[in-house]
Amino acid sequence: MKKSNTFHLVSLGCAKNTVDSDSMAQLLMRDGYRGTDDPHKANVLIVNTCGFIGPAKDESFAVLRELAEIKQKGQILIAAGCLTQRYGAEVAQKVPGIDGVLGTRRWMDIVQVVSELRKGPHPEPLYHLPGYATVGTDEQNAMRASVAGSSAYLKVADGCRRPCAFCAIPLIKGTAVSRPVETILDEARRLRDAGVRELILIAQDTTDYGHDLGIKDGLAVMLEQLTDAVPDMDWIRIMYAYPGYVTDRLIDVMAEREQILPYLDMPLQHAHPKTLYRMRRPSNIEWVHKTLGKMRSKIPNLSIRTTFIVGYPGETDEEYQALVDFVNEIRFDRVGTFQFSFEEGTTSAPLGDPVPASVKQERFEQLMELQQGISMQVNQSYVGKTLDVLVEGFDNGISIGRSYRDAPEIDGLVFVEGRLEIGQIVPVRITGAMAYDLTGVPAQVSIQIRF
Repeated sequence: MKKSNTFHLVSLGCAKNTVDSDSMAQLLMRDGYRGTDDPHKANVLIVNTCGFIGPAKDESFAVLRELAEIKQKGQILIAAGCLTQRYGAEVAQKVPGIDGVLGTRRWMDIVQVVSELRKGPHPEPLYHLPGYATVGTDEQNAMRASVAGSSAYLKVADGCRRPCAFCAIPLIKGTAVSRPVETILDEARRLRDAGVRELILIAQDTTDYGHDLGIKDGLAVMLEQLTDAVPDMDWIRIMYAYPGYVTDRLIDVMAEREQILPYLDMPLQHAHPKTLYRMRRPSNIEWVHKTLGKMRSKIPNLSIRTTFIVGYPGETDEEYQALVDFVNEIRFDRVGTFQFSFEEGTTSAPLGDPVPASVKQERFEQLMELQQGISMQVNQSYVGKTLDVLVEGFDNGISIGRSYRDAPEIDGLVFVEGRLEIGQIVPVRITGAMAYDLTGVPAQVSIQIRF
């Protein structure tokens, strides 16, 4: 493998970032490059950074510094992604050795940036940070998907127009831009033909899909066309739904189209109206109760994942207790909890970060302990039932997979006795439950509960 034709790409952050990384890799390979896991064997070093919250920024800077320190003569180092889009020249100033800075809104210009840097000596970093994004219209025919085994993340939109006070995504990505339906359908067909069994739809806000295209109930409309276009795609999973925008039509489509998993990821962030108001989030808790009740009524065995923030500026003991009571009452299948991270430039910045770190930590631990008990009880309710499991690995006599209740990386696993074929979806009788995972044995006869 010639070093002059190779690149080493590190992708940090969320699945949406992974899709951008894979799209950049596609364009580089189309231009004659080959990827390598060894940075010493690459001519081009790329870090697709995350800049969403403080810990993610710290990780991005650490990886950039690590590669800058080992960079050899003839190698170029490019910082790409969210961190660079948000902080621009500051990134190169903090990490000597960076040769190029590429923003997330123009990831598709990676070949152009690499070519420019390889023309000759570049004493100053090259900054390529256009403020505009051309999602869906100028993607260089790169597939906007990331495949891992038999599953694939498919990005249906980018950017966000929501006003959440704590979030820097609109500053980084810009407003919401939906990809054309036909492009999404075409990529879904290609993924199916490549052997993908599970399609995971992602965006900053999937429920806002189609708004900029003038499509009412855009996500529901797209799902109807998607299930018609790939009727043999086994599983379709929806991530990142926004409260208040899960419509009756979307619920009906999820209930009627069997390919669409009875699973919804809907980050609620909090449960007290005053906290949500300060967050600039939908604060109608009655809507949440009503909608979740409606979904659970129409979609049997619905699995719901959500996320919450504790320690948001001004969160009182009373407001936090309302969140605890809410979690106790709703009994979500999965809950992710984060401690508030102060972010400059967001509309919450003037509020400061007044909740002490010790209080944040205590609230975080209490909520996670509560949810752990709930998750355990919910998991125990599946013992004796049969679930279809997508097999993803095998180790020490145990097959490892996921059920419809489990999104990759963030949810649980199902551990099955014996060797099952990787990439297949097999019926498994659940024999044991842990706080986050299940155990089982292959079922001789599949008595499915809904998938």
